[in-house]
Amino acid sequence: MVLLDISIQSRVIIGISAMLVLFTSFLVVFIYNQRKKLQYHKELQAMHDERQKLLSDQNVMLEQKVMERTAELSEQKEVLQKTLQELKASQSQLIQKEKMASLGELTAGVAHEIQNPLNFVINFGEVNKELLVEMKERIASENLPTGFTDDIKELIDDLADNQNKILHHGKRADGIVKNMLQHSRTQSGIMELTDLNELAEEYLKLAYHGFRAKHKSFHCHFRTGFDKNVGRVNLVPEDIGHTLVNLFNNAFFSMNEKMKLNPTNYEPVLEISTEKKGGKALVSVRDNGLGISPKIMDKIYQPFFTTKPTGEATGLGLSLSYDMIKAHQGEIKADSMEGEFASFTIELGYQ
Repeated sequence: MVLLDISIQSRVIIGISAMLVLFTSFLVVFIYNQRKKLQYHKELQAMHDERQKLLSDQNVMLEQKVMERTAELSEQKEVLQKTLQELKASQSQLIQKEKMASLGELTAGVAHEIQNPLNFVINFGEVNKELLVEMKERIASENLPTGFTDDIKELIDDLADNQNKILHHGKRADGIVKNMLQHSRTQSGIMELTDLNELAEEYLKLAYHGFRAKHKSFHCHFRTGFDKNVGRVNLVPEDIGHTLVNLFNNAFFSMNEKMKLNPTNYEPVLEISTEKKGGKALVSVRDNGLGISPKIMDKIYQPFFTTKPTGEATGLGLSLSYDMIKAHQGEIKADSMEGEFASFTIELGYQ
């Protein structure tokens, strides 16, 4: 029984030992496998992190290239836009010159046809005027009946008056034709950087002296406000000068007509100012003359439209001025209150 019990105890111990060995082996294998899995996951995570880093670096490089390309394209776009603006400006100038050339050819042809009969009217009118003087002198030197000579002298005086009117209107028509030719002549000006303040001041003086040469009783006060920041603007000096002269002359005429109405305490005042505003150079001309009626405000830029008396203007001044400003890629705007003032503002880009 003792041997049997020992044998059973040994067997139990052996069995337990075997189980411990087996469990230990299983535990070792399990730990080893877990370590392998952990190492695998670490390597996998490292590969993933490396791949993410590569992707991130590539994204940064792509973003940098996209930014560089975008900047390059933006620069090219700006160059193309500037080139397009220059082409449009050149196109407008070519159209303007073509219009001016066509108008010049038209007016030259019309002037040629009108000038010939006008010359005959004026020349023979002068001859007739001299003949009438000779007739009066001849009659005075002859011993003719007083009643007869009085009737003849009265008829000669009537003829002389009529002849003077014919000469006056003939010369006025001749002046209109010459004025049309002057306003429709083609310009060969070149765009150049010009001091806008000096240009406005120079043409103001020229226009004022020119107007006073025809209207000696006219006088006007000036209020100038030249912005020093305006600087130099790329323009055709002759064209802008021509436009300013048209505006000045219209202002002088309006104020002179208002003076003729003898309003109480009226003093003609012309305001001229320049300003640099929003990348634009502005020139404003404002007078306190008769103003412009709202009924005709939309017609003032039409060719041959004028409110001045017959013979005083051709109606081409504002029309050509409008085209000249458009050819400079600019704007001209009018504002007025009838009986109070008229104001014109020219906007020019620095280009």
